[in-house]
Amino acid sequence: MAGARTPLAAAGRADPALADRIDALLPQTQCAKCGYPSCRGYAEALAAGTAAVNQCPPGGDTGIRQLAAAVGLPPLPLDPGYGIERPRQVASIDEPRCIGCTLCIQACPVDAIVGAPKQMHTVVTALCTGCELCLPPCPVDCIAMRPATGADATWDRPRMDAARNRFQRRALRLARERAERAKRLTEHSQGAARDASPLQPGDPADKQAVIRAALARVRARRAAALGRTGAPQASEPPAPGPRRRQP
Repeated sequence: MAGARTPLAAAGRADPALADRIDALLPQTQCAKCGYPSCRGYAEALAAGTAAVNQCPPGGDTGIRQLAAAVGLPPLPLDPGYGIERPRQVASIDEPRCIGCTLCIQACPVDAIVGAPKQMHTVVTALCTGCELCLPPCPVDCIAMRPATGADATWDRPRMDAARNRFQRRALRLARERAERAKRLTEHSQGAARDASPLQPGDPADKQAVIRAALARVRARRAAALGRTGAPQASEPPAPGPRRRQP
């Protein structure tokens, strides 16, 4: 593909400012249909010159032209290998069939599904980007895509920007939860190692061991002193035997 490229893009490195401009043009569905895990990932690849401008089905022909102008390349037809352009759709959960497994909640990139374990889930259609990522993990196939109607049919720039913000906040929350979980596991393993060690200073059993060792040293020194003076050592009295009954 011929066309002007920035020096960073020519070197295979993304120009952050160009990546920002490209990201602002993308629909922020976070659907990964472009082959990248996020719209930002695709923007950085375009800025680096490692991705084509025709890999975003949700953006369609209009989006392709905008991206081509941003990177100085000619527009191309949408690559069908990444999907097809279609009217906006939103996810819908058949709530009576929902088993509350939370797998769709975990898959949604913008927190547009609400619910609790073993409780019915529902889609907040105003927030749904139509990414379809909630479909594969559902074990009972109770989620379907339907055409967006009314206000939900509008996916304008304010909604796109809001979706980006929700995606970023979710990513930060998940990173924080992973760090906290790793910290808890580390603390648990360290606690288990302490529990498995023989004795720790300050433990009651450790104090008793110190006392026994001191008494043993005292007895040893006493026995050594008696041996040097030749004094007879006291012998322990014999253990009493069974008493006999008088006739």
